[in-house]
Amino acid sequence: MHANVGDHLVVNSRAVGMRDRRGEILEVRGRDGEPPYVVRFDDGHESLVYPGPDSLIEPS
Repeated sequence: MHANVGDHLVVNSRAVGMRDRRGEILEVRGRDGEPPYVVRFDDGHESLVYPGPDSLIEPS
């Protein structure tokens, strides 16, 4: 997985009735755009994220 600051991370829900999570990547801490990422999600929560296989990057 490769991302840049300003890209969006989408975490697809694995449970029925739960929404997907979407957030803006504020900081890339790995080498060459690799995780972990500091992400501000749409609800305002900021977190250090190691995306799993249920995640994808949307370029800005």
